[in-house]
Amino acid sequence: MLSLRFSRRDVLSSSAGLTGLTLPTLLGMPAQGASAPRAKSCIVIYLWGGIAHQESWDPKPDALSELRGEFQAISTATPGIQFCEHIPLMAKHSEKLAVVRSLHHTVGGHGGALYTSITGQKKPSGKAKDRSNWPSLTAMISKFRDADEGTPQAICLPYLNYDNGALIQGQFGGWLGATYDPIMMRTPAGKPYGGTSRYTNRELDLRLNLEPRRIVQRQTLRNQLERRVGTVSDFEGYNRFRRMAADMLLSSPVKQAYDLESEDPRIRVMYGDHIGGQSMLLARRLTEAGVPVVQVNAGAGDLSGGNGDNWDTHRDHFTKMKKRLLPVFDRSISALLTDLEQRGSLEETLVVVLTDFGRTPKINKNGGRDHYPAVYSQILAGGGIRGGQVYGSSDSDGGQPALNPCTPSDFHATVLKAMEIDPRSELYDQEGRPFQICNGQPLPLF
Repeated sequence: MLSLRFSRRDVLSSSAGLTGLTLPTLLGMPAQGASAPRAKSCIVIYLWGGIAHQESWDPKPDALSELRGEFQAISTATPGIQFCEHIPLMAKHSEKLAVVRSLHHTVGGHGGALYTSITGQKKPSGKAKDRSNWPSLTAMISKFRDADEGTPQAICLPYLNYDNGALIQGQFGGWLGATYDPIMMRTPAGKPYGGTSRYTNRELDLRLNLEPRRIVQRQTLRNQLERRVGTVSDFEGYNRFRRMAADMLLSSPVKQAYDLESEDPRIRVMYGDHIGGQSMLLARRLTEAGVPVVQVNAGAGDLSGGNGDNWDTHRDHFTKMKKRLLPVFDRSISALLTDLEQRGSLEETLVVVLTDFGRTPKINKNGGRDHYPAVYSQILAGGGIRGGQVYGSSDSDGGQPALNPCTPSDFHATVLKAMEIDPRSELYDQEGRPFQICNGQPLPLF
């Protein structure tokens, strides 16, 4: 089914209205004032656990109290659009945002929902790094982007996503191969940014204070001592990671971007003195250094190993959201949008916010909201996306899509289009089998 969405400004600005326009004409007509997609880089922000749509982008002030919850809705900078009262900074940025309120899928568990959200596909059985997995959105974008030597095509920070201690599928290059696994990078350590290390995957530490001469000497000695065992493919991921680390330590602008101490102190304060804010600042610096796509797994604290403050709020939902989760997120992402705009790079940087699913309309006996994939919200900004608009809607209880239902695949197709990547493009896996990279339809957000 084809859905069309026009913003309030588009309709009001047209004295002729839509009378006499045929469907082909509508499909071929660009939205008034919209520019062609022209994103050069992308920052993907993943909110692991499932942020409640009711307490963020889709408040329900007129719902029954047992559904509405404790928070109020507030007006945004865009007439007719309301957000939750505890993201007041984002409310001021609404003119930059496209809010999609009608996303839905059928997967209720975190592992499968993350896979569906971040790949646009249904999760198969298997392990996190199986090469039969579908590539993550971050990995897929990197396939179509070149980077200078010594600069990763994709970086993920400050940790990977786990569910009950198990690394979740869908966060890597999948059938694209190890070359397209996003490089794992920790936000510079030291309270309160670094947190503890519970990684089962190698992560880059660019704080090593080694002279280039010593790095080259170590590489030379290693090459002399190494004896290859097994096939080339066995060592593909390992050797790539090692070469990338050495290149960055020697000459890449990524090493300078990693040094947050060199950032204007006022900018660092604007992002907030926590791992969420400093990770988003690092993402901005990395894209400026030439990394085409950076993914930030954003909680309020250290989530390595799946612990810490995350969006899976089955208990004490409103206290956690009010005192910790929403203030940290609101400050971090608002600072990112402000920073990109002030630096003149927002139109060339696509900001994408993903999450597992929404939360149940009904508040449970523990004062929480449970997993709810039947309807939820995500946002886009920059990169040619037309701000100040809402696509689709949920019903009055926030329980089902009411207008223009869409899927994670449709959202992916929209992101790919903004990055000037044809969603119908075909790629081959490592066994030569063809795959269309996305089966969704781009949403009319440009």
